[in-house]
Amino acid sequence: MQMLYNSDSYAVVLFDVEADAARVDAAPTESTGSLSHSGYEIVDKFARKEIFIQGALGESFKLGVEALIETHPSEEEIDDYIERFASLMQQPVILH
Repeated sequence: MQMLYNSDSYAVVLFDVEADAARVDAAPTESTGSLSHSGYEIVDKFARKEIFIQGALGESFKLGVEALIETHPSEEEIDDYIERFASLMQQPVILH
């Protein structure tokens, strides 16, 4: 788990888990490689909703962020990009 972004409006956390991590005796081979399952948790702090994205949508998010970072964006521009995913957020944030 790695905090990638944290503003007054949004937080983005990367969850990157190797498939072999749970098995101590497992070692990646040249033929299979090491599988990685990663995803992004995006939290809208004002709406108190979140989404976890992975797969094709997660990869699209990553590529969009990488392209945006190359332009040296302001916090507002990053928040505007993340806001594109706000309509997908259905899970309420619940604190225990």
